[in-house]
Amino acid sequence: MPNPPAAEIPVVRRLTALTAAQIQALCELLIDCVDGGASVSFMQPLSMAKAQAFWAGVAADAASGARALLVAEVGGRIVGSVQLVLAQPENQPHRADLSKMLVHRQARRHGLGAALMVAAEQQARDAGKTLLVLDTASDDAERLYQRQGWQLGGSIPGYALLPAGGLCTTRYYYRELGR
Repeated sequence: MPNPPAAEIPVVRRLTALTAAQIQALCELLIDCVDGGASVSFMQPLSMAKAQAFWAGVAADAASGARALLVAEVGGRIVGSVQLVLAQPENQPHRADLSKMLVHRQARRHGLGAALMVAAEQQARDAGKTLLVLDTASDDAERLYQRQGWQLGGSIPGYALLPAGGLCTTRYYYRELGR
């Protein structure tokens, strides 16, 4: 995939029903991120079948409203995504989990991550959420989260494996949303 033109503004939108072409594009995005070393719950090599199974589950949650799936598109092509897990235990109706922030390696450093974060925070507000939480093992993502106003809650060494193997530290962030 070519780099997006600097002047082209990404379109961020919520998907509640996924087409076969969108699932394919999301699979390719996930595989690209895992191939690039992103610690997003999968090990290398990530097969297309495993990616498809993952996105099928996300699609079901998005259709039910349990999860908001946001995608960033440039030129009509999905180059980023993030999920907002809205369904929480009954004693935590005020919060949501931000998960699987994915931006294609060739589309990074064009503001897509920030655009996805802003849209996710607005979706959370629209759903009546006042607290967001996330975890990350990525220094690059951590810098983005800090620039967006997220606060470090703590870190756990050796929490997960990197996609190519080897333990990594996971850091937890939170963001309180204006009421």
